[in-house]
Amino acid sequence: MTTRNYSKKREAILHKIRSTTSHPTAEWVYHELKGEIPDLSLATVYRNIRLFKEAGDIVSVGTVDGQERFDGMVTPHGHFICTDCLAVIDLAGDSEHGEVWDQLKEQGFQVNRVDLVAYGTCEKCSKAQVE
Repeated sequence: MTTRNYSKKREAILHKIRSTTSHPTAEWVYHELKGEIPDLSLATVYRNIRLFKEAGDIVSVGTVDGQERFDGMVTPHGHFICTDCLAVIDLAGDSEHGEVWDQLKEQGFQVNRVDLVAYGTCEKCSKAQVE
C-alpha cells in the first residue's frame, strides 16, 4: 500500500466519522466506505480509529450493544444512550462537565477528562410506548 492510498483511506475514515451524528461503529464506517474504496479492510478502519482516538481527533462514547461507538465532535459534551433503540444522542452544552470539573479540582484532583453519559428511553421510544 502506498502512502498516498493510505492517506486517502485515512482521510475518508475520519471524514465519515465526523460527518455523522449517529456515533458510528467501526463496522458501520467500513460498510459506508467499502463502495467508494473497494480495497478497504476492516482492519484498516480499526487501526485508523485507534490512531484517531490516540491523537484526540475522535472520542469513544463507549460500548453500546457490544460495539464501541465513536464521536467526531471532540468538544466537551455529554451523551444520552437509549436503552430501547440503542441510539446515541449528543447532549447540548457542557455545563454538567464544568460543574463536575470544578468540584473535582476543588477537592485537589488533577482532572484530564470528564465524560457524561446518561441512559434511558429517548423521546421517540417513549412516544411509541404510549401509543
